[in-house]
Amino acid sequence: MRDLLSANALTVGYRKDRPIVSDLTLTLVPGEIVTLIGPNGAGKSTILKSLAAQLQPLAGTILIDGKPEAQMREIELAKRLSLFLTGRIHTELMTCEDVASTGRYPYTGRLGILTAEDRRIVNEAMQMTHVEELRDVPFTQISDGQRQRVMLARAVAQEPDILVLDEPTSYLDIRHKLELLALVKKLARERNVAVLMSLHELDLAERISDRILCIHNGKAECIGTPEEIFRDEVIASLYGIESGSFHALYGTAELERPMGDPEVFVIGGGGTGIPVYRRLQRQGRAFAAGVLHRHDLDYPCARALAAEVITAQDFEPVGEAECQTALQILRTCREVICTVSRFGTMNALNQRLLQEAEKLHLLISN
Repeated sequence: MRDLLSANALTVGYRKDRPIVSDLTLTLVPGEIVTLIGPNGAGKSTILKSLAAQLQPLAGTILIDGKPEAQMREIELAKRLSLFLTGRIHTELMTCEDVASTGRYPYTGRLGILTAEDRRIVNEAMQMTHVEELRDVPFTQISDGQRQRVMLARAVAQEPDILVLDEPTSYLDIRHKLELLALVKKLARERNVAVLMSLHELDLAERISDRILCIHNGKAECIGTPEEIFRDEVIASLYGIESGSFHALYGTAELERPMGDPEVFVIGGGGTGIPVYRRLQRQGRAFAAGVLHRHDLDYPCARALAAEVITAQDFEPVGEAECQTALQILRTCREVICTVSRFGTMNALNQRLLQEAEKLHLLISN
């Protein structure tokens, strides 16, 4: 498959003596979604603006379908590449349909007169982005989230081969984040649009992207599939996480664990303990959790927040040794919380923890 967009030895920034990102090499093929991640100020937006010809690169080359971008006429580039930025645009007396219709200007000629076909394409773009009900509403009178969707309709109406989006989910609630990214995926898969974007939501980036490009310390530190990039140590290093933790497999961040010896023991499993772990963390109460298998849904959160976690070998029943360790810790706690309603074959010995808590009058309501 051909490289629709390629950058070689690209250096970007606003001053030659102070580059923001240097020596970037990147390719993008039709139908592919590549997402830039990295800390604030790393240069993700600067890269996107440079690739979209909004900012002149300090060094290196950018090719669009094999042709130097610098040699392309503005109208020619506008037919190939559409840029979606989060910054506000200034409009006067323009409806949302007017704004979306500007996506057709590369095709209308100097007078900007839309044909019936142009209007059909704009209408379809507004339907796809769920803003058709805003058609006659002044653009200045809608919310930030609605503006995002109207601007995406504008980008879709442009019918680009390459779609560049800078933090497109900013200002959107969770429903519209999911709808927008579903649309981006649809454009890539059904229309073979190549998508390059930046996202702060790592869980969403992991789910939608074909490849992830990590920007940090003035360079592209690594690029790979989500399976290659979303590992705890990679994300911790990329963002310099020192306070709290991030579990890449589930895409969840946890705050710092409470300090001190555990005063509460939580008997959990199957995800039932997670709300309790987080409640105890909010209260600043150190706790212990167990006995948990490492593949249990509770385990990543317990590992991040608990003072102690007693674990059992995966795919094996909880053993006597683990049970005894848990009992010793439980007896030093002031309270015990049990979040499971029944015990099965794999965690049968955990029932002894519950019985000991009842015997010592430590059990409290969940």
